[in-house]
Amino acid sequence: MLKRAFDIVLAAVALIVLALPMAAAALAVWLDSGRPVLFSQWRAGLGGRPFRLYKFRSMVRDAESRGPQRTSEGDARITRVGRWLRRTSVDELPQLINVLRGDMSLVGPRPDLPAQRADYSEQDWALRCSVRPGLTGLAQALYRSRATPRQRLQADLDYARAPGLLRDVRIILMTVAQVMRKSAN
Repeated sequence: MLKRAFDIVLAAVALIVLALPMAAAALAVWLDSGRPVLFSQWRAGLGGRPFRLYKFRSMVRDAESRGPQRTSEGDARITRVGRWLRRTSVDELPQLINVLRGDMSLVGPRPDLPAQRADYSEQDWALRCSVRPGLTGLAQALYRSRATPRQRLQADLDYARAPGLLRDVRIILMTVAQVMRKSAN
C-alpha cells in the first residue's frame, strides 16, 4: 500500500512538473511526423493481465504494419524527433498516466508484450507478473538499453523476488543517472 501511495504522489508531481516539456514533446512529434502523437500498445501487467501502455510516438505511423521486430540501432522506422525522444527517454513520460491508473508502478520489470510470454518458463513468467510492471526497472538502472535478453530477465526476476520502497528509490536515482549520461552523449 505504501508503494502504491509513493507511485501516485511521485507520478502526479512528475506530471505537473513535466507538463510543459511533455507538451513540447507532443508538439515536436506532431510537427515532425503528424498525428497521432501518442502510441499505445497492449502489454502484460500485474498477474499477466493486459493493459494499454502509452508513449510518445517515436516511429513512423505504419511501423507496426511492417511486422513485429525488435528495434535496433539505426532503425529506419524511427523518426528524427523519435531518436531524440528515445535517447532522452522522454518517449516514456506518458506512462506516468499508466502509473496513476494503477496499470504500472514507477519501478518494476518493464512491461512485455503478451506474446513475449513464450520467451519465459512458466515459473519465470509467474514471478515476473507477480509485481506491477514499471516505468523503469533494475535492468534499465543497471544497463539502460544495453542489457542482453538474459541480463534483462535476471534483473527483472531479481527485482520481483525482493521489491521494496527503498530499493525503488535507489533504482529511480540510478535510472536518472543513466538517462543523464546517455542524453549527454
